[in-house]
Amino acid sequence: MAIVAVATAVVMVALRDGDEARLEEEAARLAALLEMARAESRVSGASVLWVPQRDEGAGPSQPQFRFIGLSDKQPMPGRWLDAATRADVVGGSTVLLGPEAILPPQRIVLRLAAARLELASDGLGPFAVAAAAPAP
Repeated sequence: MAIVAVATAVVMVALRDGDEARLEEEAARLAALLEMARAESRVSGASVLWVPQRDEGAGPSQPQFRFIGLSDKQPMPGRWLDAATRADVVGGSTVLLGPEAILPPQRIVLRLAAARLELASDGLGPFAVAAAAPAP
């Protein structure tokens, strides 16, 4: 019986670590995409927004997030690597990516199963994984 309990605990830790690792990969990818869009916005002078989609029932061909204001010449990805990933913009529904050099501080909460990460920018620096803000 003790062996079963230990095996179950090991499997649960492995599953949780897998979700956390996948979410870290999603966060790194999103940070890179946001910074690419931010740079493109500054170069083109166009206002660019990142918008996560709220519809969890979207089919596999529907975007899960969008970049609004970028040229169609270089399309950006619109789906998560793991379709179960969810994103929420703290205090709003969009992230402003430019064209101004200094933007308002912004945070994005990413979730995958029980795992949770926050990406943040102080408005001057790049988006990066941040310490989670205390829950209200």
